[in-house]
Amino acid sequence: MVELHNDERLDYLLADETIKIIQSPTVFSFSLDAVLLGHFASIPLKKGSILDLCTGNGVIPLLLSRRTRAHITAVEIQERLFDMASRNVQMNGLQEQVTMIHGDLKAMQPQLGQSNFDVVTCNPPYFRTPAKTEYNKNDYLTIARHEVFCTLEDVVKACKLHVRPGGKVAMVHRPGRLVDIITLFRNYKLEPKRMRLVYPKMGRDANMLLIEGIRDGRADLTILPPLYIYNPDNTYTKEAEEIIYGGI
Repeated sequence: MVELHNDERLDYLLADETIKIIQSPTVFSFSLDAVLLGHFASIPLKKGSILDLCTGNGVIPLLLSRRTRAHITAVEIQERLFDMASRNVQMNGLQEQVTMIHGDLKAMQPQLGQSNFDVVTCNPPYFRTPAKTEYNKNDYLTIARHEVFCTLEDVVKACKLHVRPGGKVAMVHRPGRLVDIITLFRNYKLEPKRMRLVYPKMGRDANMLLIEGIRDGRADLTILPPLYIYNPDNTYTKEAEEIIYGGI
């Protein structure tokens, strides 16, 4: 039996209640962006290897385990989140499929080697590092949301280092960083191939960006149809409901 610490709670990850996840309102709770990335990423169904960077409490590996039998390695720098992720893997009996690593994505080459993964996924910190006076009082949230331990370039560089030639890199981010992302992808030989903007509802500005690139790929970007999360009456759209409750 997995032990819960402090203010942690046990939630069901999906509507079918087959996967449980440990969360904490003061440390880490997954949000819609992780669910959307887990659905968006192109992954091998049976064989291969997947790397998830900035894994938090391991939500993306848990989601991907529903879609693939491939082995998943996940990296998290914050010790408390790494511990939550490790217990989530254990609680769901995924120890043979998911390997958790406590470490810095900028220094994973000794453990992970180079060009060893078919797919790399990442839900990185979205915001540039604020001034010390602007930090969230909660260090866990500051580190998860802001580029304290890694910049966007650090993330893209790590993705390029670990994905094999012809392999795929999938990321969720904010639309305001789109130009930065595409510039860095190309600087590191990750050619953007698929992109989708996510909107809270029709008539609103996009607030999430899903993008996938191929290492050493040819230039040819497909812009997928927009994804709307809510109807005008604030109920989920049919597509959003299928993604959120349909088990990925």
